[in-house]
Amino acid sequence: MDTVTREARRAPDARVRWFGLWDSYFVICYLVTTGLVFTSAVPQTGRLIAIGALTLVVPWYAGIGRPLMLRHERDRRNTVFAGGLFGLFGLATAVDLTSAFALFALVPMLMMSLDTRPAVVAGVVGNLVPVTMLWLRGGATAPLMLFVLLASLLGIALSVLLGLWIKRVVRQNKEHAELIEELRRNREQVARLSHQAGISAERERLAREIHDTLAQSLTSIISLVEAADAEVEDAPAVARKHLALVGRMAKESLAEARSFVADRTPASLRESSLAQALRRQADGLAAQTGLVARFAVEGDERPLPMAVNVVLLRAAQEAGTNVRKHAEARAVDLVLRYDDGRVGLHVTDDGRGFDAAEAKADGGAAEGGQDGPGGGDEDSGFGLRGMAARLAEIGGAMSVVSAPGAGTVVEVTVPLDGAAGRPDGPSAPPSEVVERRTEAAHEGR
Repeated sequence: MDTVTREARRAPDARVRWFGLWDSYFVICYLVTTGLVFTSAVPQTGRLIAIGALTLVVPWYAGIGRPLMLRHERDRRNTVFAGGLFGLFGLATAVDLTSAFALFALVPMLMMSLDTRPAVVAGVVGNLVPVTMLWLRGGATAPLMLFVLLASLLGIALSVLLGLWIKRVVRQNKEHAELIEELRRNREQVARLSHQAGISAERERLAREIHDTLAQSLTSIISLVEAADAEVEDAPAVARKHLALVGRMAKESLAEARSFVADRTPASLRESSLAQALRRQADGLAAQTGLVARFAVEGDERPLPMAVNVVLLRAAQEAGTNVRKHAEARAVDLVLRYDDGRVGLHVTDDGRGFDAAEAKADGGAAEGGQDGPGGGDEDSGFGLRGMAARLAEIGGAMSVVSAPGAGTVVEVTVPLDGAAGRPDGPSAPPSEVVERRTEAAHEGR
């Protein structure tokens, strides 16, 4: 169980236990004082009056004083309780000075029920009651008066110190309980916000996975079905080829759906390397669209963290979808490049391109398609944003280089040191991970 929760539940119990100790102390003071009064030399009537007054203090405290002390609040009832307490003590002391021993319980009760200043004044006055009563009676010797006066002064000092200590303990106990309660509320709020953030993150993950897998696959399936329908009479062999591709893509989409629902490794990466998965991606793009799709690996191929594999595969899928939907290209090249300390993916097409600077000025409308503004797609703007979000989670970056009539180059780079240290991709603060540069022509185009 959480520590703060345990403390929050224990705080009221601690206050009750503390007052249980005080109740025990109060009972001991009452018994000692009444015992001394019972054995004093005062006439029996006086002793009965004193014991009766002291006994009345018990229900007065239990019925009125104790609830007030537990509330830690001040109102008119506190003054009434202190006045009644003082009156009963004064009556008992007036008939029997031995009742002054009740000051050991009286002063702490005054300190707990009144504010500090009036409580100190009441405590001083209470300690002066015995010497005042002795002086009013007369006949007391000078040494006895001096002894009682010194005892009263010592009682004043001890009572004030004890009362202030009790006030401090009570105040700290109250502040501690309030702090624990505040911490409990804060923890509940943090837990609630964390739960909401987790829900939002999961929704974002599912949205990206659906866009990168099911949505793209369904778009390809629709295109292939339309192509098969157009060829079914004139070229049935070609139509059957298209339908075979539809079946294969449907099976792959089903496997991908099961994988991302279970938050597992994509099916295409489960039993093959990243290079093999990207090669199949290029072959599938060529089979679906008829354009020339080439794949190459530069550098020494080596194992990568699964988070990097997934992000690069999704980036290739998104880039291929944009080429198919927007580029009007004849050829596309996918290059997986291994460098020292990083890995990159370059997707180059010879399509119609777009003005990246103008698209950026329009608020990023070009993100809907790699080679042009949104194109009216329902998912306009989500593709590159999702790709950038994936890259940000593992410390990667993306740049899009394009110009009208000059095709488009999408370059994705991931530092292996940072990505290897966090293979599961904890969220990093979003940064300017998408860079768009407009060039009149690209080298090699």
